Amino acid sequence: MKRRLFALPGLALALLLGFGASAQAKDTIVVGVTPFPHRAIMEKAAPLLKAKGYDLVIRDFSDYVQPNIALAEGSLDANFHQHIPYLDTTKVQRGLDLTWVAKVHIEPLGLYSKKIQNISELKKGDIISLPNDPSNGSRALRLLAAHGLITLKDKDLVTVRDVVDNPLGLKLVELDAAQLPRTLVDVTASVINTNFAVQGGLIPIRDALLIEDADSPYVNVVVVRTSDRDQPWVRALVEAVNSPEVRAFIVDDLASRGIVPAFDVPAAEPAAK
Repeated sequence: MKRRLFALPGLALALLLGFGASAQAKDTIVVGVTPFPHRAIMEKAAPLLKAKGYDLVIRDFSDYVQPNIALAEGSLDANFHQHIPYLDTTKVQRGLDLTWVAKVHIEPLGLYSKKIQNISELKKGDIISLPNDPSNGSRALRLLAAHGLITLKDKDLVTVRDVVDNPLGLKLVELDAAQLPRTLVDVTASVINTNFAVQGGLIPIRDALLIEDADSPYVNVVVVRTSDRDQPWVRALVEAVNSPEVRAFIVDDLASRGIVPAFDVPAAEPAAK
């Protein structure tokens, strides 16, 4: 006997096919990370999310490209592995509709010296070494400019040729980034990446005369699909990674490895009398 199929109204058909599943409360958040320090920070956020009713699943990636693709395609809910300039470039190059929702930490460039204790001690003709690759060289120059040591042309990526004012006549010497800690005995000061500074026995939060802060565009951020940015689970994720517990973890456990928190925890409101 043949069975006759009847057309169902749109809503009834949607319910029959499981439309209601997408409207159910989300209870699992899948986040893609690169290993250090992103996994460690997310692991610290996991129990805070659990207390809000969300299980956190952390998936590891060994490169920077795939976490953005996986997020855009829907196999991740969020990712945490990149700074804002990298995200912006990738969005344009690959046509991805992604948005950062929380600043978490920075792996900062800092200005270090074995000869002076404060930038006010810099004098005419002092030598400052800095990375010679375009990205970090530009970051280094912007750090110096942010503190009034030089003035730069208004460009996205700057080099020493873009210095338009140098009141102290500082000699800016570009060298391989990995060699910079060794130059501290020969130069007045050096702008050094966190990983190389730590390898050289320096702790940014303790030893840097100048350091990139939360206003730097190179802050590492949590990223979601733009369509999800107002979801309750995104708010919960932001609260967790910007919590007092995570900030304390970064300061107490990661600062010695060069990681600096890029967010402040709001002061608690006084208890009502």
